[in-house]
Amino acid sequence: MAWLQNDPSGNFHISFRFAGRKYKRSLKTKNETEAQTRLHRLEENIRLVESGRLELPDNADAPIFLLSDGKLESKRSATERVQLSGLFQRYFDGIPDDALEDTTVDGMKTHQTHLERHIGARFPIDSLTRETLQTYVQKRAKAPGIRGRKLSPATIRKELVTLRSVWNWALAESIVATPYPLKGVRFPKTDEKPHFQTMQEIADQIERGNLDEAASLDLWDCLFLTREQIEELLDYVEQTANHPFIYPMFVAAAHTGVRRSELMRSQFVDFNATHMVVREKKRVRGQRSTRRVPMSDRLTKAIKQWRTVHPGGLHTFCIPDIARSKKSRESLLPITRNEANDHFQRTLAGSKWEVIRGWHCLRHSFCSNCASQGVDQRIIDAWVGHTTEAMRKRYRHLFPTKEQEVIKSVFG
Repeated sequence: MAWLQNDPSGNFHISFRFAGRKYKRSLKTKNETEAQTRLHRLEENIRLVESGRLELPDNADAPIFLLSDGKLESKRSATERVQLSGLFQRYFDGIPDDALEDTTVDGMKTHQTHLERHIGARFPIDSLTRETLQTYVQKRAKAPGIRGRKLSPATIRKELVTLRSVWNWALAESIVATPYPLKGVRFPKTDEKPHFQTMQEIADQIERGNLDEAASLDLWDCLFLTREQIEELLDYVEQTANHPFIYPMFVAAAHTGVRRSELMRSQFVDFNATHMVVREKKRVRGQRSTRRVPMSDRLTKAIKQWRTVHPGGLHTFCIPDIARSKKSRESLLPITRNEANDHFQRTLAGSKWEVIRGWHCLRHSFCSNCASQGVDQRIIDAWVGHTTEAMRKRYRHLFPTKEQEVIKSVFG
């Protein structure tokens, strides 16, 4: 059984089943007559092999052999016998510039390093099976993770998802012929992430439970700040920040729930009198997506003040580029991920706010405070761009004081 398919570029692909497997190969032609001719020849060659009149050599590549009328019967084509490292290289070479964020590419290359170390850089990709992936999971599950624990199953899953993305691209390019064999792979069990909690709740748990440092840090990862604490934090940052961009960046994170990467991508044109346009990482049908978040009075004022001393350029949060052996930047660049993290930690160091783990805590706090005030879930999703129920579950709860009021109204 064989059939033709037309890809978006107009080229014809031929798909067929042979010896219990499905194959798909590009015919590298847009001429339908030529494609139909090759289809009929392929069907005839399959019949010849199945009837015994044409013999498929043991070392032959079945699709190449059948599509060449049995003339290419030596070793498997070098272009088809792709190794794992070569597959990643072809993927990165084959995707358009700016198709992925730099941070995404960096993360994928980190995953590539782990995959090549355990599966093998020269591993023939067409030999990849579910058992190969299961063995990889078992090896990675023994690797050390953060805070003295084993590597998180979520991290292992992300690594295999990276390989799945590359595999699916290769499938569309006819580099591989079968779907990614992830189905049935088992991962170690993991605990559900706890709800976001107030600073006082976390401090009480640490005191009652006599927790070690790792367990305490896990709890602080779940911190969210009340509205009053948010304003107190912003007052502190306004008074102590070492650079003028730090305070408006904190306000934007706390009053809109935007991600760190979205702050880094933002431009002054994104801010108007009533709304901030957020440049999202995700894309919808190849187009960059955005969302709109209303501006608070405090954010409007902070951005207005920042405009008066902004060093110039498109990006909202930037500092001059400091060249080697020089004390000042010669050009303006958007703030980097490492710079954003460093300034966050330096600003809060030595204060009661130093327990805040990073920019994402302000996003947690925004979501939790909106939920506690009865803001419709759909509005929160639209503002912060949430897509998973697991994340919503972590903040969609009442403040502890309000929970007590509700339970008392039921039972007295």
